[in-house]
Amino acid sequence: MLYCPYCGSKTNDDELFCIQCGKKLPEDRYDRVAEPTISKRIWYLPVASFIITIVAVGFGYFYLQHQSHQAKEAFKAGEEKALDGAYDEALVHFKTALREKENFPAALENKSFMEVALQSKLDLKQAADYASEENYQKSLEKIDEAENNLKVYDGEAVDVIIDEVVEKRSEIQLNQLQEAMEKDPSIEKLKTLLWQAKAINSEEAENISASIEEQIISYIFSTANEQLSQKQFTDARDVVEEGLNYVPDSDKLQSLQTTIEKEKTAFETEQQNRIEQAVTAAEKEQDQNKNDAVEMTEVSISKDEQGNAVVSGKLKSIATVPVYSISVDYKILDPDGDELLTNEVYVYPDTLYPGEEGKFEFTHFDTKAKDTSNVEIEKVKWFLD
Repeated sequence: MLYCPYCGSKTNDDELFCIQCGKKLPEDRYDRVAEPTISKRIWYLPVASFIITIVAVGFGYFYLQHQSHQAKEAFKAGEEKALDGAYDEALVHFKTALREKENFPAALENKSFMEVALQSKLDLKQAADYASEENYQKSLEKIDEAENNLKVYDGEAVDVIIDEVVEKRSEIQLNQLQEAMEKDPSIEKLKTLLWQAKAINSEEAENISASIEEQIISYIFSTANEQLSQKQFTDARDVVEEGLNYVPDSDKLQSLQTTIEKEKTAFETEQQNRIEQAVTAAEKEQDQNKNDAVEMTEVSISKDEQGNAVVSGKLKSIATVPVYSISVDYKILDPDGDELLTNEVYVYPDTLYPGEEGKFEFTHFDTKAKDTSNVEIEKVKWFLD
């Protein structure tokens, strides 16, 4: 089969002109004309396109896989740095993770947290600077800012920073408390400082709390005891109740509270018969239970940590019936035997059964008694059931 070299249509070997395009056919067309290749090209193009598409898709897939792997590696490194407290380095890793993979919510959240963590570290440093200048109010405000910024986050890394914040707050509060204690605070100030000390979680703060409680107990007991000796029952009761608000477990104050109530009841119910009771008591002084109901076993005077004179002692019931509301009258003598002051103190517990021991203690805040002073018992009084 022959074809026209110009238009490709079929021709016969005896034709001089192409019946389709009208052009004269060359005599050597037998050598130059071959079957056209148009049909072959039609198959080449789709196959080539398909191969290119496959290659492109495969490249894109592996590229995305590579990016995802890199992002995960950066994210993991950031988490490790964050747990080590290297927040600036962790921030760099999380930013890298987001560059490799924009749609990475966990990396975005951790990046945000690292920025907050770095700001919190800065707040803690500023808090320390304020504390070094004894500006504790500003220092605690900075710590509060750091803590508030962290409240919206959770996780192990967050707990590490929160622990730092709590530790720094306790440290600054303890410094503030120690400075206040060095200024010899009043009893009213001590009551406030007690709550501050109890709010601090440290062994040193517990020691300060115990010291403050002892001072409050001594002051309350001495004040109420003095009011009780003057028959000011309501005032004495109010003072003890206030003290128990600060030291509710004090056996000493609880015992005194019981004593006040019993003394008040006895005074109110038997006020009309006090003269008769006094006469009766005088007549029965020969009786053991009236004259020798108790026996003094120990009495001493010492100084407490604040330099106040403390009179203390013990006595024992040798009566055959319970005795209660026991009071001890004593006087303090100087080394030359001259009287410095007298006082009355109540024994606790309030009621002593036969053979039991009781104690008494009184702190003098305004005396000039020295360590060499002596205590002399003048009288011991009690009531019998």
